[in-house]
Amino acid sequence: MPELPEVETVRRTLEILVEGKQIEDVIVTYGKLVKEPDDVKLFQEMLKGEVIEGIRRRGKFLLIDLTHYTLVSHLRMEGKYRLQDASEPVDKHTHVRFQFTDGTELHYNDVRKFGTMHMYKKGEEHLCPSLADLGPEPFSDELTAVYLMEKLKKTQRKIKAVLLDQRILVGLGNIYVDEVLFRSRIHPEREASSLQLSEIEAMQKEIVATLAEAVEKGGSTIRTYINSQGKIGTFQKSLYVYGRKGESCPSCGTPIEKTVVGGRGTHYCPICQN
Repeated sequence: MPELPEVETVRRTLEILVEGKQIEDVIVTYGKLVKEPDDVKLFQEMLKGEVIEGIRRRGKFLLIDLTHYTLVSHLRMEGKYRLQDASEPVDKHTHVRFQFTDGTELHYNDVRKFGTMHMYKKGEEHLCPSLADLGPEPFSDELTAVYLMEKLKKTQRKIKAVLLDQRILVGLGNIYVDEVLFRSRIHPEREASSLQLSEIEAMQKEIVATLAEAVEKGGSTIRTYINSQGKIGTFQKSLYVYGRKGESCPSCGTPIEKTVVGGRGTHYCPICQN
C-alpha cells in the first residue's frame, strides 16, 4: 500500500498536472469504488463543471478540492492516477475517467479495485468516516515526543503495531516503520510502554527525517508504485532493512532477519535493535 511519501508524491505531481482544469464529464466503469454518494450517477453529476482548485493530503488520503466539493480518494493497494490525452487508449484496469474541457483525461487505474472515493460538500470532508479518527501528521507540530510518550504509556502493544496505527500517527506503513525502528535502534517487538523518553525522542526525529528523505526521493517503488507522471520513486535504494532479509546490516554486518509482527512481515537487525 502506498505510504505517506508515495501519496505526497502523487499529490505534488497531480497538483502540477491537473490544478485549474475543468471537468466536462466523468466515466465510472466500476461503481463500487464510489462510496459517497452511494449513487454513481449522482457522483458523476456532482463532478460535471467543477474546477480542480487544489490537492491536499491527509495521512494516506488525497483530498481533491473542487469548486463546490472535496473528493476524498484512497489509493489502497495499487491505485494510480495518470493524465493522458483523450485520444490515447484506455487501460483495462482504468475504472474512473475524469474528462477535462481541454481534451485531456485523468484516469484512476486500480488492478485490485480496492481504492475508494468519497464526495463531500467543501468544508464537510471531515465527515468522511475514514478521516474522523486519524492521528497527527508526522510533519506537524502536534507530533512531539511528549505526545508519543503519552500514547505509548497506555498500551501493551508492540511498538511496530503502535506505529502502524493511523489513530496514533498517520502516514507510516510497513516499509517506513521498519526503517524508522532500525534508525532508532529499537526492536520492533519491544513493548511500546517500555520505551524511555530519550528513545521516543530519537524515534520521533527519525520518523520526520525518514519520511522527509523519502518524499524528496519520490517515495519507494516496491512492486508496482509509480507517480502520476509515470515515474518511479528511488527511496528503495536507501532502505536499510526492509526487503533485505539475509543481507548484511549496514551498521554491524549481521544478517538482517525477518519476523511477523501484528500480521506484517518485519525486517530488523538482531544486534543493532536488541
